[in-house]
Amino acid sequence: MTTVTLIGTRLAEAGEEFVYRGEASGCAGCPYRDQCLNLTEGRRYRVAEVRESGQVLDCAMHDEGVRAVEVEPAPIRANVDSKGAYAGSNASLEGPCPYTGCPSHEYCEPAGGSFDEEYRINEVIGDPPHDYCGLDRNLTLVEFATPKDS
Repeated sequence: MTTVTLIGTRLAEAGEEFVYRGEASGCAGCPYRDQCLNLTEGRRYRVAEVRESGQVLDCAMHDEGVRAVEVEPAPIRANVDSKGAYAGSNASLEGPCPYTGCPSHEYCEPAGGSFDEEYRINEVIGDPPHDYCGLDRNLTLVEFATPKDS
């Protein structure tokens, strides 16, 4: 299900993904608050369509303004414990990883994911992009299902 919202023109491109971070200090008193602040904080979204007929509106937070787009919740790809990692099962993230240079780091700490939540696995992708885990974890790359309460 898509939702119409306003985002910065630099992000307003079909297929672009972002994590909604909620209200910023510059949002106070903005006449477009209701159109911008209508997403779930911390959730990952994908731009489904840009409303080309809409105008670019001035914004205190986005230097090039904002425009109307349709967004939908985006799935999160993540590394989870290999034991029990199959489509339809529930899994949670293993926890923080200090190895920021690892090719799997973005999947061990995915944008829009939370360490204290469980997610339903929609698809098992397979082996993670790293050759070995610096924390000696046995991981599998999966795609979590998008939340139903979007």
